[in-house]
Amino acid sequence: MPAAKPVKSTKMVKRSAYRFDYSKAKPNRFAARMKDAPLVAVIDPDVAKVFTTAEQVNTALRALISAMPKERKIENK
Repeated sequence: MPAAKPVKSTKMVKRSAYRFDYSKAKPNRFAARMKDAPLVAVIDPDVAKVFTTAEQVNTALRALISAMPKERKIENK
């Protein structure tokens, strides 16, 4: 009876399947479209009960920003 071939472990098979050659990567062609896209934030359910529209959330956040000290204002990158 011939000797059985050793079986590769599942870990080794998975690792080789996820190897990625970054030298063949291309720039994201959709990145420019996302530059000016709105930022989406998930708010907690209790906050969502108070602020039911995006306009209400933005108004409250702008009021909060205007009340903050000037030296704490974060600059856009």
